[in-house]
Amino acid sequence: MNIDLDHLRSWIGHEETRSEVLMPTLVERFNATFDRDGPLDEGAEAPPMIHLCLCQPVAPSAALGPDGHPARGGFLPPVPLPRRMWAGGEMTFHAPLCIGDTVTRRSVIEDVALKTGRSGDLCFVTVRHHFNSDSGDLITERQDIVYRGAPTGTAKPPSPAATAPAAPHNRNIATTPTLLFRYSALTFNGHRIHYDRPYCQEDEGYPGLVVHGPMQATLLAQFAADLRGAAPARFSFRSLSPVYDTQGLGLRAAETEAGISLWTAAPGGPVAMEAQAQW
Repeated sequence: MNIDLDHLRSWIGHEETRSEVLMPTLVERFNATFDRDGPLDEGAEAPPMIHLCLCQPVAPSAALGPDGHPARGGFLPPVPLPRRMWAGGEMTFHAPLCIGDTVTRRSVIEDVALKTGRSGDLCFVTVRHHFNSDSGDLITERQDIVYRGAPTGTAKPPSPAATAPAAPHNRNIATTPTLLFRYSALTFNGHRIHYDRPYCQEDEGYPGLVVHGPMQATLLAQFAADLRGAAPARFSFRSLSPVYDTQGLGLRAAETEAGISLWTAAPGGPVAMEAQAQW
């Protein structure tokens, strides 16, 4: 496919700003989704990683593409590759979000780059999100989005990946369709790979529903906070391979000199996401 990189790079510097009140009902639903408890009083600190549910893009149903995402060419550049995934990111937490605050997210396109992988062209879009409220800066987040082509049947199959290593700290998560649906609803994410099994299998070629990258990141950040007794000040992660609802998900963690190294994997499978938490 001929991709006009210069045209796509003209989106660098584009900005989008959205604001939303952090309501106690959202906190309640977030905690229920992850089987966690916490205060719901106005002014109380909200749970870490709930910012991923705030200030999300909103598009009418008529403006969605066939995959359930908003059609290309608005804030994000119109990359002509059909598959879009969240490849990774990094978050720095300056101050906690509080229930009742009006949170503003200012998003900026920082880079657009084209690479070639085993399956063909890959286009990476880097977005920087700045979250703040009347009290000041809250979170700075880098989001790495990757676009790739649909499988053609001619791509060289990947070499079998090594089984994820064992770890001193372990937690297992049942990746039920209900869990995936609830997280899609929390984040207003219409991407059909997370809830539409026939679409996953017949159109995208996946064996099951794809477990969200942001949800895996949230589970790992929560795991790190539980191990240390405090939410990390900095959290980074990178997606390496998909996990499906039929497999279940293991959270793994090991202490390091810099903090905690974490990863996810399906039983007997390779590392799906790797992360680092620092305090």
